[in-house]
Amino acid sequence: MKKTSFLIPIVVILGAALLSSIFVVDEREKALVLRFGQIKQVRVEPGIGFKVPLIDEVARFEDRILSLQTPVIEVTPADDRRLRVDAFVLYRIDDVVQYRQAVGSGGEARAANDLSGILESQIRAVLGSQGVTSNIILSPQRSALMDQIRKQSDTRANALGLAVVDVRLGRTNLPEQNFDATLRRMIAERDREATDERARGREAAQRVTALADRTFEEIISEARRDARIIEGEADAERNRIFAEAYSKDQEFFEFYRSLAAYEESLKGNNTSMVMSPDSEFFNYLRSDEGRRSEEGARN
Repeated sequence: MKKTSFLIPIVVILGAALLSSIFVVDEREKALVLRFGQIKQVRVEPGIGFKVPLIDEVARFEDRILSLQTPVIEVTPADDRRLRVDAFVLYRIDDVVQYRQAVGSGGEARAANDLSGILESQIRAVLGSQGVTSNIILSPQRSALMDQIRKQSDTRANALGLAVVDVRLGRTNLPEQNFDATLRRMIAERDREATDERARGREAAQRVTALADRTFEEIISEARRDARIIEGEADAERNRIFAEAYSKDQEFFEFYRSLAAYEESLKGNNTSMVMSPDSEFFNYLRSDEGRRSEEGARN
């Protein structure tokens, strides 16, 4: 009886010690076993772990993706148009040892504060870099800027044991005091761009018109050249035909030429001619007897 009463407290103490030496790591977390502030174990996989009772303590850290909303900051792009910007960030604890050493007892609140500072500096650096204007920030190209911010922030966040998973720019507005001035500047820029576009359009139209005029002149010149060639060939063919006709029947050819001369000379209603009646021009207008007698007299 005395032995039993003596063993029960011992068993209870041993059971309590055994239970206190066991800890469970959930699949949603990572854990460190600390002894007097020093890291003794690193548990990144879910399961059961053991520690020294009353001496070791277990520090647990989220293994899930965490979110952070940065405060609104003002940035100045390359076109000096100030913008108010904030960002939504997804991150996770990647290296629990580095994380513990970097944030100490500050925990998640200190890590979020440090990460927010990193993001603010990288947002200012990327959006304020050379060549990045407010139009680019407000265009679909902002996705490339967000990826650049994420990469640069991730590089610096590694010192905290954190990995930046994604960065999304949220609000991108103009400050109230700069809205009117910025609006006027935007209108002036658009007017200048429109003027430049119209000037380029007029220049292009002049080039097209000049090309069309040159092509027109070339076509007309070629057509006139071809027409002269054809006319020359036609005249040559006509002269050949006339020559053949003249060689076959000289009298008929002279008769035909005289009729053509009569037709050309007697055109119109007011044609007047002053010529001698016995002129050879009227040779074929006389009767055959008169013409034969004249030819006989000449012979």
